[in-house]
Amino acid sequence: MKRHLVTPRAHWQAQAEEFGFDFHTMYDEVYWDESRYYQFSLEQIENDIEDPTEEIGQMCLEAVDKVVNSEQLLEKFAIPQAHWDTVARAWRLKEPSLYARIDLAYDGTGPAKLLENNADTPTSLYESGFFQWLWLEDRIKDGTLASGADQFNSIQESLIDRFSQFKQEWPPVPLHFASCLDSIEDRGTVQYLQDCAEEAGFKTVFSAIEHIGLSDKNEFLDANGDLIRACFKLYPWEFMLREEFGDHIAKANVRWLEPEWKSVLSNKALLPLLWQMFPNHPNLLPAYFADEADRSGTGQWVKKPIYSREGANIEILDGGKVVESSGGEYGEEGFIIQAYQQLPKFGDDNALIGSWLIGDKAAGISVREDHSRITQDLSRFIPHCIVD
Repeated sequence: MKRHLVTPRAHWQAQAEEFGFDFHTMYDEVYWDESRYYQFSLEQIENDIEDPTEEIGQMCLEAVDKVVNSEQLLEKFAIPQAHWDTVARAWRLKEPSLYARIDLAYDGTGPAKLLENNADTPTSLYESGFFQWLWLEDRIKDGTLASGADQFNSIQESLIDRFSQFKQEWPPVPLHFASCLDSIEDRGTVQYLQDCAEEAGFKTVFSAIEHIGLSDKNEFLDANGDLIRACFKLYPWEFMLREEFGDHIAKANVRWLEPEWKSVLSNKALLPLLWQMFPNHPNLLPAYFADEADRSGTGQWVKKPIYSREGANIEILDGGKVVESSGGEYGEEGFIIQAYQQLPKFGDDNALIGSWLIGDKAAGISVREDHSRITQDLSRFIPHCIVD
């Protein structure tokens, strides 16, 4: 794993705007950063990232099965009791998953360490699956990369294949897509998924979360007043299960992407449970529930809210003292602690790998950089290649 500094392509911004990558720069800060790229060997990708990603994915599913069959664990995961049956039912019915991003600490040597599983509403998908590939093609053409350079990236094909499976198995209903009005990044991610679903043959409809309503039979309606029967929503279950509309989920007759059991998988309480189930697994870090948090009095630990998104409300502890933290509005449901793992550092930047699962198959990676040790929503996206 190496980082190379290079001159960005002269036309990258025009290309981004041509293809609808509207969030390449956010709040006057570059988000897509091709002034550098990461190089991996094929062995690093296959042995250290791809295989462990799929193994971690399977371990996480075993954990879900344990949680949905235990009231004690459902309480520890802060799943609202009113929705326990709904979550368990979706699991028993094997409602399918679309995708997830498993965040790993990996420096090119030794086993990658799981930091968390973004299993419900992960973003950075469009730039991972599409724009990153355009970068690779251009860099081979202009000679920056050798002609044999490759990329760990079958994300787009895998998404289309996954949607094709759904198309064959599901009733012939439109597939709705939904995200909040105030996020161009979320809208860009949803549009990308919508394009992949249409490529697979789905008729798709977009409706902003804010415009979804209820019929007189308490079924969900889109902005046009049409019934929603299948829906991908870039809106987390931890919100949905606590909001007024959440009371109608069980009887609304909607097939959700992601399904309700992803409320378990995207939960930080998954981390201590995995450590209990698979102690000393090479890809896991020691992690504990709040009732064992006194362990954080010595050594370096990371305190994470059970529910949080995009690196919010994270604290890095050293000897029990907070040495770095991020703000946010999460934390009231409780927290876990996880052993601190240093991200690989290149210059002033810390690098985090996001490894994509489409269904249960590893399909590609993203690399994010930040001066902070806590990766957040504005941390820069860096393209990568495979060159032996």
